[in-house]
Parts: sequence; C-alpha cells; structure tokens
Amino acid sequence: MTHVGFPLAYTAPPMEPFVQSVLTLLALPEYGLVTVFVVAFVSATLLPLGSEPAVLGLIQLNPAGYWSVIAVATVGNTLGGALDWWMGYGAKQVVRHDKPGSVNGRALAWLQKLGPKACLLAWLPIVGDPLCTVAGWIKLPFWPCVGYMLVGKLLRYVALTAAFFSSIRMLH
Repeated sequence: MTHVGFPLAYTAPPMEPFVQSVLTLLALPEYGLVTVFVVAFVSATLLPLGSEPAVLGLIQLNPAGYWSVIAVATVGNTLGGALDWWMGYGAKQVVRHDKPGSVNGRALAWLQKLGPKACLLAWLPIVGDPLCTVAGWIKLPFWPCVGYMLVGKLLRYVALTAAFFSSIRMLH
C-alpha cells in the first residue's frame, strides 16, 4: 500500500556494516593518511574545519601508525599555513593599506616586530590561520615562517594526542 506514491513503511538499510567498512578503509594507512593530510591541509586554510577528529580517529584505529599520522597531519597543516601566507602576500597587491594608528595597524606593527617567530602561534584556533595570512601580507620571510609554523603545529599535535589518549586511559 502506498501513500502519495511512497511506501507507508520505510526500512533503512543497516548502517553498521557501512560504517564499519568506512572505518576499516580509513584505518588502512594508504587511505587514512591521505584523508588526514587533506583534512589537515584544508583546516589550516581560512575554511572552518578542524583536523583533530581525523588525527585522533586514525590514531585510535591504528595506534602503530602514531608518528606517521602526526607527521602527515603536521605537513598537511603546515602546507595549508604556507598557502595562507601566499594568499596574504597576493592580497597585499589588491587591498588598501591600514593607517598606522588603527587597531589593525598596531596588530601589523606587533607582528612585524615579532617577525617569523609569530608563526609559532599558527596552531591557535581562530587566530592561527589569519596570522599566517597576515605574515604573508607584511612579507615576513617565507621559509622562516614555514619553519616556525611546522614546529608549532607539530607540538600542537603531539600535545593534543598525548592529552586525549591520557584522558581516555584515565577513564578506563
């Protein structure tokens, strides 16, 4: 019996086998690491996305691949930060300059004074990605900025995973 062309009772296919097959696929290093790289890269751009669930999930599924996951996430996130740097560098050619006395002007002066070391903070939520963009905007040296981004992002992933898995062990 149908009602307006649709069956009255709809039975959804079981999701558990599908979810399990996706998790199994993501646990394979050749797919899981690519996924972590892409998510880490995109999350380091100005798009609102976090790489932490992908990193923590893959490590949970494949604990033996801990350092591979950390390395791939760090490289992907750093390359995303480098893209932000280049976007800022390119935007400088198009957008007007702020006045030195404005809030933006003071922030730019602070960043200029701190130099590439400011990119150690690229891992911070909300301000980290724009920080990389502004570093390119004010033409801070590219490679030192990328080096500091790499160190900051690596330390973030190591601290994040250590805290997460320590708290999981404490709960058990």
